Amino acid sequence: MIFATLEHILTHISFSIISIVITIHLMTLLVHETVGLFYSSEKKGMMATFFCITGLLVTRWIYSGHFPLSDLYESLMFLSWSFAIIHMVPKIGNQKNFLSAITAPSAIFTQGFATSGLSTEMHQSAILVPALQSQWLMMHVSMMLLSYAALLCGSLLSVALLVITFRKNLGIPGKSNRLLIGSFSFVNEKRSVLQKTSFLSFINYHRYQLTQQLDHCSYRVISLGFTFSTIGILSGAVWANEAWGSYWNWDPKETWAFITWTLFAIYLHSRTNQNFQGVDSAIVASIGFLIIWICYFGVNLLGIGLHSYGSFTLTSN
Repeated sequence: MIFATLEHILTHISFSIISIVITIHLMTLLVHETVGLFYSSEKKGMMATFFCITGLLVTRWIYSGHFPLSDLYESLMFLSWSFAIIHMVPKIGNQKNFLSAITAPSAIFTQGFATSGLSTEMHQSAILVPALQSQWLMMHVSMMLLSYAALLCGSLLSVALLVITFRKNLGIPGKSNRLLIGSFSFVNEKRSVLQKTSFLSFINYHRYQLTQQLDHCSYRVISLGFTFSTIGILSGAVWANEAWGSYWNWDPKETWAFITWTLFAIYLHSRTNQNFQGVDSAIVASIGFLIIWICYFGVNLLGIGLHSYGSFTLTSN
């Protein structure tokens, strides 16, 4: 009872903290003077969220007697924890990155759905099914969830790159200005056009720099996620051989995991050719965003296959 109460308190504290961080983030979009407040509170807030979710998972581990990755609720909380880690790692080296705009909302989304979107019965820890009673549980599932978190972040960065790239190109509005009467007016208009041209050139150059940074950051995060995914699939194959007598069974979860891995392998391979870097590779990564959710979340809706213990029911009024 004490552990359940502690878990409940930590859940609400972490959710509240990350909600405040996002609120401050939104304030910075409206009031430029709050930028300094955001950067200081963001780092402390996400760190506090990380420790709260860590305490929650450790508490659940202690009173359940097994690593808390046995059902969808626990995996969502671990996914939220993974987003917090990805958020903090670049902050340790004080590196400029674009992940903060993705990781914080992703963490609050996954945690909010876990606590409010799932039925109350799914919040309760249950005895592990025989297939999950293995030391491979921690290795396989943790690697897969870390890969999902990293791949989702990298994919969203690619989506942002596409949004910026395919926005209507800024033009030079010289033709929209009418020549004024007199040579003095003509000189002033010419000067105005040159100023506008310089300003728009600066904006387009800044946009180009931004897309390059997004592309580079997306590539690094996806590479990390792909590594985690490879380790997770290999460890899962070994575990499947021990539990079911076969390394691969082509059930829905395994099939979509293989599709996800193949898609991001194509993404990484395409980047070896400089002609396919940028928009082309970003399109592949953006498709991967949908594939990951199908693999992680959509397959559980079916409730079939060897991974059917991940199926769930939503809350009902």
